[in-house]
Amino acid sequence: MHFKSALALAALCAVTAMAARADAAKAEQRGKLELKSAGPLAFGPRGILFIGDPKGAAIFAVETKDTDKATGSNHARASVNVDNIDQKIASLLGTAPDQVRIQDVAVNPVSGKVYISVSRGRGPDAQPVVVRVDATGKVGEFSLDGVTFSKASLPNPPEDQESGSGRRRQNNRDFAITDLAYIDGTVVVAGLSNEEFASNLRAIPYPFSEVNRGASIEIFHGNHGRLETRSPVRTFVPIAWGGNPQIIAAYTCTPLVRIPLADLRPGTKIRGTTIAELGNRNQPLDIIAYQKDGKNFLLLANAVRGVMKISSEDLMTREGITKPVRSKTAGQPFETIKSWKGVTQLDQLDEANAIVLIEEQGHAHLRTLPLP
Repeated sequence: MHFKSALALAALCAVTAMAARADAAKAEQRGKLELKSAGPLAFGPRGILFIGDPKGAAIFAVETKDTDKATGSNHARASVNVDNIDQKIASLLGTAPDQVRIQDVAVNPVSGKVYISVSRGRGPDAQPVVVRVDATGKVGEFSLDGVTFSKASLPNPPEDQESGSGRRRQNNRDFAITDLAYIDGTVVVAGLSNEEFASNLRAIPYPFSEVNRGASIEIFHGNHGRLETRSPVRTFVPIAWGGNPQIIAAYTCTPLVRIPLADLRPGTKIRGTTIAELGNRNQPLDIIAYQKDGKNFLLLANAVRGVMKISSEDLMTREGITKPVRSKTAGQPFETIKSWKGVTQLDQLDEANAIVLIEEQGHAHLRTLPLP
């Protein structure tokens, strides 16, 4: 989902060293990769694609063999623009566009090709699929048959059953993996666990050899005026600005939280630092970090509040919000990019451009846009 693999985060060495041994990781194998769902995506070195499978409570690392370098420099790669990509994917899979649900979009930093995780169909019988789009706009299925892959199963996922009623009815297993990123030999995974503090972040060493129970995350939600432990991180990006590796995580409704990577020790309970309240009644969808004109920024796509460009000024040192926030927003400054309408997913294509998924008039379109 994000341009994360280039970040060098030496602090994770300590995290890796403390990870608890488990039998949940499987050695590399070749054959048919069986997904129960296709969720968050991220890339590692040499075109390795990480696929989050929330339903199966597992992370897969797949050799794509997509290692031919993209045409042009990293400053200006070929644009990828596909109108009505939902229709093209539906045609490829032999179904109707309303039976296609796009889950995530990630750019292979080596080739510049775009990978998309998809659910074909609705409900519990939906079939997971991964498709690939090249610079010419050609859409094809990325076959998971006959691939080399390895698997890391989460040891403490939430139960796979529905609970609650009405609008609050949900299956917590769907949130076992809400986002992931590869960082300097480690896959960081956000989601829910079956712990008392359900919100969870874990660091899994790659190649997979061990999987830990992760750290439980607590935050102060200013708009709600209380501490929360059960709401999962919806999307996150790791940053190392100033040599102090942190995860910047966005939650529903919409606190922005800073969490030191070095604190992700298995079995611990961590309180993140809420550095912003970005507006209630909103769902964060995707986030990237980038640099422009010598300055660092975050770009956050939201379901209701548009795309926010968030300044890095004082981001690493800002004191946390610890009291109720009466206004809609507080903390870290941002501006809304009004021209970026309908963006639901984004990833960085090169130093100057982003790949975005835009939903408008009932259809989805893949676009290359200059970073604001």
